[in-house]
Amino acid sequence: MIITGSNLQFRIWIMKKEMINCLIVDDEPVAREILVDFVEREKKLRLAESCKNALEAFEKISKESIGLIFLDINMPGINGLSFARSINKNIKVIFTTAYREYAVDGFDLQAVDYLLKPISHERFKQAVDKYLNETQVFEKYSGEVVAEEKSDFIFVRSDRKMIKIVFSQIRYIESIGDYVKIHLDDKTVVTRETISNIEAQLPQKDFIRTHRSYIVSFRAIESFTNEYIEIGRHQVPISRSYKNDVLGRLDLEH
Repeated sequence: MIITGSNLQFRIWIMKKEMINCLIVDDEPVAREILVDFVEREKKLRLAESCKNALEAFEKISKESIGLIFLDINMPGINGLSFARSINKNIKVIFTTAYREYAVDGFDLQAVDYLLKPISHERFKQAVDKYLNETQVFEKYSGEVVAEEKSDFIFVRSDRKMIKIVFSQIRYIESIGDYVKIHLDDKTVVTRETISNIEAQLPQKDFIRTHRSYIVSFRAIESFTNEYIEIGRHQVPISRSYKNDVLGRLDLEH
């Protein structure tokens, strides 16, 4: 599963009547239930998912654009502070925790607000209103995209953990059956994913599909012919169906 620092391509469609997709991330079932109830009372919020840990939240971010996260701090595995540092900075965070001592760290991460448990609905609403006042920007023309952010990395699941893949370190990507090998400058990461799903998260200007089973990074190309691209000791094939596009872009790039 691919995880982006915000749905890898993080899009904010800002319109006057649009609802904000939000996540709840908390390992305590009761705390999640309370926050679900609070979110459902807010007309401008739409609950995308109630997650019990950061990994579940990472996976949801990869599938859907999220604007706001209600985030617990003290969780097993990846804690809330580490999670907040790793996601796209355009995804806003409201911390929800029983521990006052993390407040400084929370605000250092530019959190919208810091709510101490037990959280009243009134205090919750104040935080939501603050978020809406700080981030809601209305475009002159309804329906127009006014902000689009792309992260420079994704997360993929490999060997039972989430691995950060920085785009600038990718040399080429290879599909083998149900798996994909991502060849980086210093290692190879294997993930159970489709190459098309990964391609959708990559910046198009920096990568090109050469074959149904291969994607290459422009910066890693050392030489090329009509049939293949050389990257180090590897020859990445150019298939007939991709040849015109590949050679056309290579001519422009070089």
